[in-house]
Amino acid sequence: MAVLHGLGSLIAPLFAGWLLSINMSWRLIYRWDILLIALFVLIFIFLRFPKAEEKAQLDFRHIPQIAFKGQLPWFYAAITFYVAAEIGLASWLVTFLQETRNISVTASNQSLSLFFAMLMIGRLLGGFFVHRIGYLRSILFMTIGGIVCIAAGLFGPHEISFLLAMTGFFLSIIFPTITAAVSDTHTENANTVLGVLFTFAGLGGVIGPWLIAWSSDLFGLQTGLSLIILFMLILLISVATLMKRISNGQNT
Repeated sequence: MAVLHGLGSLIAPLFAGWLLSINMSWRLIYRWDILLIALFVLIFIFLRFPKAEEKAQLDFRHIPQIAFKGQLPWFYAAITFYVAAEIGLASWLVTFLQETRNISVTASNQSLSLFFAMLMIGRLLGGFFVHRIGYLRSILFMTIGGIVCIAAGLFGPHEISFLLAMTGFFLSIIFPTITAAVSDTHTENANTVLGVLFTFAGLGGVIGPWLIAWSSDLFGLQTGLSLIILFMLILLISVATLMKRISNGQNT
């Protein structure tokens, strides 16, 4: 599923860049979205949603006791700042390449497609090593690789700016692996826990691009994008803390 998400994300920037390269209005790109959304709705009209085997009433008053116990807040912090980093980079990569590195519209859109291609490839390959290395250890190693790529692409010579797009490979397995780790270690009330987890993921998608925009207005786009490194460091600290607490036998 995550691979197909990456496939759609790969195609969209290429298509948008092609439309812009032939002098089509940016409004036309959004009109194509209307067609895709209509198709999306049509598919769901004829899709039979599986019924739950057991019906359970959710008492919202109990969510804090269910969803914020043990190590779960650290998982929420990890996914929040991961999504802030991913969406922040995807939102501002094209603008950074055009305005700071003087790269053409077509090439910068191709870089965004490369970012999502790396995301797709990494998720496809991730299934072969995540279970062998372990969920948290895999996230830790990939986060370190992502930090190195982002830092080199932002502050290195123009010739290695492509490393910003290559960051997608290191970010690729983090979201599905966090989800898998939470699902495997919190089988009781799993739907409630995952609902809260994805809520924090959405929060990261909100704050990431906004903080980068706010910082860029004050200090410049390069400094604004460097906030992604901070997001990744917070992710790294969260995962390292989880590994330490779990290895010490504390409740997960």
